[in-house]
Amino acid sequence: MLRGTTLSGVSSRLKGILRYTRLQLSIKAALAVAVAWTVAPMVPGIAAQYPYYAPLGALVSMYPTVSGSAKAGIQTLIGLVAGIALALTGLLLGSPTTWTIALIVGVGVLLAGIPKLGAGQDYLPMAALFVLVVGGDDPDGYSLGYTVQMLVGVAVGLSINAVVFPPLHLNGAVDGLASLRLALSRQLKEMGTAITESWPPKHEDWSNRRSELISFSKEVRESVQLAERSRFGNLRSRRHTRDLDGDYRALRAMERVTLYVEDMTEVLATAIWTLPKDMPVQDKLSEQLSEAMLACGEAVEKWDADTEEYAQAREAVHKLQIDMNSHASPDSPVDVTASLAMSMRRILRTVKTERDQP
Repeated sequence: MLRGTTLSGVSSRLKGILRYTRLQLSIKAALAVAVAWTVAPMVPGIAAQYPYYAPLGALVSMYPTVSGSAKAGIQTLIGLVAGIALALTGLLLGSPTTWTIALIVGVGVLLAGIPKLGAGQDYLPMAALFVLVVGGDDPDGYSLGYTVQMLVGVAVGLSINAVVFPPLHLNGAVDGLASLRLALSRQLKEMGTAITESWPPKHEDWSNRRSELISFSKEVRESVQLAERSRFGNLRSRRHTRDLDGDYRALRAMERVTLYVEDMTEVLATAIWTLPKDMPVQDKLSEQLSEAMLACGEAVEKWDADTEEYAQAREAVHKLQIDMNSHASPDSPVDVTASLAMSMRRILRTVKTERDQP
């Protein structure tokens, strides 16, 4: 008999990949900061007086994807230049005072609310404040040095992220989709097993996974989106190709199946523990219903309409439908079996539709 397990166990490999990705990112960030700090004093002109901003620029540009690093670096520089321009404009009114500093920072925070600034939102008011209070007698030189060294740091960070093991998160997408498919299959099988047990069933882990299934499907969507973003600007994407359009089709189909399975879980749990008298499962149909759900679970695990498992699931659901019609009665209470059978037909149709798409 199948026993319940948590979805965290199903997705452990996916989380392991994410931890490994974080480890890679930390190593590359440390390397980028070291290189930026080494290069910073070699920058000609007044910028050499402000070497500490180069490591900062390298750090802010380190993201899990190359395209993310480029975007974050550009946004940071835009926010930085905007903040410096705001501060220099304020200095045209005279030397900074408590009130002018407060005014400029307030305006900077207001401008930082522009959504398109992204990662540069935090640096706009901060850059304005630094120019006013740290720039001293040479705010122009400080502003130039600040900008140049941040640019150097961003360039170093982006270069290292693009050259040293550039992150390509295809495995996360592959394992995420496989884990979601396995979780849905296991849920259907455990519900099918519960139907033939003495009610109420001894184990009820499956009944508590309604919200977990939805949350897990969202995590898988994030892993597929991360895989897509990681391809842009990645030198490794030419050697490691994958049909992410196909992954998105499979993901959308699995998300629909997740909703159907979630609905089946709620219906069956209600029939068992909440309203057993008002929503009974007919004894004459319990065996057929269990067989159909177990077969449907096998079909979802294979996720291929051309397999024997899929054909067996269709046959089991069809047989269940015939038996339901023969036992139909206008005086019977809410037909739980009919609801579950409808969801299984939708699941099988979704698998076939996704499989038949180009």
